[in-house]
Amino acid sequence: MRVGLVGTGYWAAEVHAPAVVAAGHELTAVWGRDAGRAEALASRHEAGAFAGEDRLDPFLDGVDALTFAVPPDVQAPIAVRAAQAGRHLLLEKPTGLSVEQADGVADAVEAAGVASVVFFTARHTPAVADWLDGLRARGGWTGAHGAWLGSIFTDGSPFGASPWRHEHGGLWDVGPHALSVLVGALGPVTSVSAVRGPGDTVHLVLRHGDGQDAPSSTASVSLTVPPDAAALRCEVYGQHGWTSIPADHGTTAVEALGHALRALEQAARGGQPHPCDARFGADVVRVLAAAQEQLDQNTPG
Repeated sequence: MRVGLVGTGYWAAEVHAPAVVAAGHELTAVWGRDAGRAEALASRHEAGAFAGEDRLDPFLDGVDALTFAVPPDVQAPIAVRAAQAGRHLLLEKPTGLSVEQADGVADAVEAAGVASVVFFTARHTPAVADWLDGLRARGGWTGAHGAWLGSIFTDGSPFGASPWRHEHGGLWDVGPHALSVLVGALGPVTSVSAVRGPGDTVHLVLRHGDGQDAPSSTASVSLTVPPDAAALRCEVYGQHGWTSIPADHGTTAVEALGHALRALEQAARGGQPHPCDARFGADVVRVLAAAQEQLDQNTPG
């Protein structure tokens, strides 16, 4: 595939661009909001450089698919425009910062009949994907506990200067990762309760299904825990006992994104939606928005 990269920051340069090349695709073009940064990144890969909204159409003309590494509210309208132009989409999470944005992307993808994959990192890590497949095949799981805890606003962090992460916190940044795994293990979320912890920490209680006996899970998400407390943990339990998400899975972010790109190409060729497509991304945003509404209602005025 001829792939266009939307974004010029750290994640675009260090993960998306090398992943496209390593996966055997042609990085044809780079689009960014800053012309200088777009030119600098594009020149590293002998790609065309485009900047600004008025250059989106010529950028789209030369690619078959897009991979996104921009803030969610920047991603959503470009994704809609790209889908309408018939381009396949590898989206970052969350796919929008509102239900309306995320549904708009999913609706555009479905109307255009293009393929879409959302880059929930763990879902594109072979060891974790195999673990989730095994859980679903075995069945009998009744609950899960998870913690997606980061400490990114520290000196030297490439994400520390991200305005949207400062504003929306761990719920919207690592929350999608947590939901992608918990839904993969226990099924779709039917209800959510949310309470605040210290800093940007949010604690979620999720029900997966209807009825008193439906599986349930808990997740704690944060970007502001002390550095020594940063962790990714998830344990699922049920009639077979306990099982934990593979911690040392040996897959880098570049490799995981390469798997996502291959999944996108397969979906584009075969026409079968990927489990982590834009509609799934919108379902995740719907849970996040419901949690955010509860947090806002319970914030002292």
